[in-house]
Amino acid sequence: MGEVDPAFIQEPEHRPNLSIIQAEGIPVIDLSPIINKTLSDPSAIEGLVKKVGRACKEWGFFQVTNHGVPLSLRQSIDEASRKFFAQSMEEKRKIYRDESTISGYYDTEHTKNVRDWKEVFDFVATEPTVVPLTSDEDDDRLTQWTNKSPEYPPNFSVILQEYMQEMEKLAFKLLELIALSLGLEAKRFEQFFTKDQTSFIRLNHYPPCPFPHLALGVGRHKDAGGLTILAQDEVGGLEVKRKADQQWGES
Repeated sequence: MGEVDPAFIQEPEHRPNLSIIQAEGIPVIDLSPIINKTLSDPSAIEGLVKKVGRACKEWGFFQVTNHGVPLSLRQSIDEASRKFFAQSMEEKRKIYRDESTISGYYDTEHTKNVRDWKEVFDFVATEPTVVPLTSDEDDDRLTQWTNKSPEYPPNFSVILQEYMQEMEKLAFKLLELIALSLGLEAKRFEQFFTKDQTSFIRLNHYPPCPFPHLALGVGRHKDAGGLTILAQDEVGGLEVKRKADQQWGES
């Protein structure tokens, strides 16, 4: 089996531990009241808003069902993603991510200085996406992110764009529910996500790991964006830390 590259090895306290007590009750929220207008009524929406508010306060995370994203599209992006990552390393590296843009293929990402056991493909929603060149507040220079599109599968970019459109629709619905749960107007947050937004989609591939007791697909972290929508496949593996008591729960 060989030896694992030390770059992948987690500190002992952060390695996978199957004996750890898992938190239960990650909220699962049915969005039917706002997706299916024929079912909506004031009391149902009010109940939905309360559930979202409670989930955000206690977890900072929740799962949704009946979200309105077509099954056919979810199957299409899953299939296209699998085809892309199944290619040779030589083919994938033809669109390797570099310092000029966040889009493209990448397989050497680190979380908290430990290399993740994964490979990713990033694609920006708005092209070009204009962002500050550096994180220095006194530096007013700008740069542009553009997409790197693979040749295979041939319709990959089209599927990604269609999927991102559906994710954007869902994101704005979730932002409305979050705003209402805080006693604000439904559209209160919309202005912050419609102009100069930097949304992007990331496809993650986690190859089988021969050292699962030492490495992680991705280490513990907090996402940097304002809102993350994550779709899991049948393998799962996502863990979330509950805000209320800092216990980890499987999603």
